[in-house]
Amino acid sequence: MSKENKFSRRDFVTFLGGTASLALTGTLSSCSSGGDLKNLPFTPISFTDADDLVLARGFEYKVLISFDDPINNLGDRFGSNNDFTAFFPLSRNEAILWVNHEYPDPLFVSGFKKGMIKTKEMVDKERKAVGGSLLHIQKNPKGQWVHNKNSKYNRRIDATQRIPFIASRKIEGRDYAIGTMANCAGGVTPWKTVLTCEENYHDYYGERVFGTRKVDSERAWFGWKKFYDNPPEHYGWVVEVNPLSGEAKKLTGLGRFAHECATCVRTKSGHVAVYSGDDKEGEFLYKFLSKNKDSLHEGELFVADVENGKWISLDIDKQPKLKRKFKDQLDVLIHAREAGRVVGATPLDRPEDIEVHPKTGDVYVALTNNKSVGNYFGSILRIREDGGDHGGGSFKASDFIIGGDQLSCPDNLIFDLQGNLWVTTDMSGSAMNKPPYTRFKNNGLFFIPTSGARAGQAFQVASAPKDAELTGLSFSADYKTLFLSVQHPGEKSKSLESLRSHWPDGGKAVPKSSVVQISGSALNEIVS
Repeated sequence: MSKENKFSRRDFVTFLGGTASLALTGTLSSCSSGGDLKNLPFTPISFTDADDLVLARGFEYKVLISFDDPINNLGDRFGSNNDFTAFFPLSRNEAILWVNHEYPDPLFVSGFKKGMIKTKEMVDKERKAVGGSLLHIQKNPKGQWVHNKNSKYNRRIDATQRIPFIASRKIEGRDYAIGTMANCAGGVTPWKTVLTCEENYHDYYGERVFGTRKVDSERAWFGWKKFYDNPPEHYGWVVEVNPLSGEAKKLTGLGRFAHECATCVRTKSGHVAVYSGDDKEGEFLYKFLSKNKDSLHEGELFVADVENGKWISLDIDKQPKLKRKFKDQLDVLIHAREAGRVVGATPLDRPEDIEVHPKTGDVYVALTNNKSVGNYFGSILRIREDGGDHGGGSFKASDFIIGGDQLSCPDNLIFDLQGNLWVTTDMSGSAMNKPPYTRFKNNGLFFIPTSGARAGQAFQVASAPKDAELTGLSFSADYKTLFLSVQHPGEKSKSLESLRSHWPDGGKAVPKSSVVQISGSALNEIVS
């Protein structure tokens, strides 16, 4: 086992005083198979590979918007592979919904297929399909949310617009980047702006080889760099967006890496802590503490030493090791991964979404998996900040749930008002319905109480269509609607003539990523 991936899930259970011989497919005692169904307001569904969004009885869904739907009168269209959503109420019956667009599926967006030579026209279509959408939504007389296409609030942010850096100096000669893409999860600030996170940025313009001027373009498989030679350092940031105006800016203080999320919470002093995961095997968990109470422009970035329960500062003036390797603080932030290794951060199993429990303040971190160390099913890590202060420097960590029995590969998380955890899973399309994931079938949505007799037991609420991932969980202000992104159905289709999914339209239709709204008697009972 490499030093980089030395801290596997098995090691972590041992570190916590668990059973070293616990099987990789086992669970903690609180997660016994089947769970306690007494007084549960719905009957969980079973694993299924149906090409549909299958819901437990007591839940129902309606498609809000799908890929390529028009969003306004200017000709802008809803982007590809919708992910993170954020709900901003304007009134009791009106809101703005932000939606991330993570990446373009070349077959469905630009018509590109394996063996073709990608053209500039194809790349331009793909650049317009990523970033994010701002949608003005309203309740109709039936109580369902509908998109108001005529509103001034409907906007697209994509990979073509200038977005300024909030930084101490220019980055690769510019004080702005061209566009945003790879927008995976995100967060919402206390002042009600969106934080949208650039995750797998290297797929577009490659990555700089640390310490050199060379750009490794091998993983830039979208082929954008052939026509737009943008610096890799301009991507991998958290982007703050004002939902009322569409104004965007890249926040360098939160570091540059494959950001999965940017979850905000107030510290006891009133400043803001922002938790982020770096979604790659053997990468780290980060926390940013703001200098001011109403801005994320300045602050201090920390990386987690989970083995010792410490937040390690990445301030170059506090770390002699960093001064020897980096030229200034912005250089540290640009190369946050390398800085984390220098100071001894703990490699983790793909830290993805992070949420804070509304009652206990505990921080829950989805660790999706780490196949390189034999952890195929992932876990959810629980962090309790010492003294209950998110501005502190130490914490205690434990496993909340371990994958392999009731669910596999936890990815996105959200809490309801009662403190119940809702979890979506992300088994990759190439691995789904194959060993060792065969029994789990399609990806799903799970409901997990965090207290009481059923604490830690997972109950499946929904199953995704073929090849799809469920993601982008957010609640309406009254918690009567759960917004959910159904991402990349049929993504393993090799041509339009051999489609693997036809969701949501059915028949022989081309599959479309879509945002759905989930409601129903079971949801009302859970959140009441």
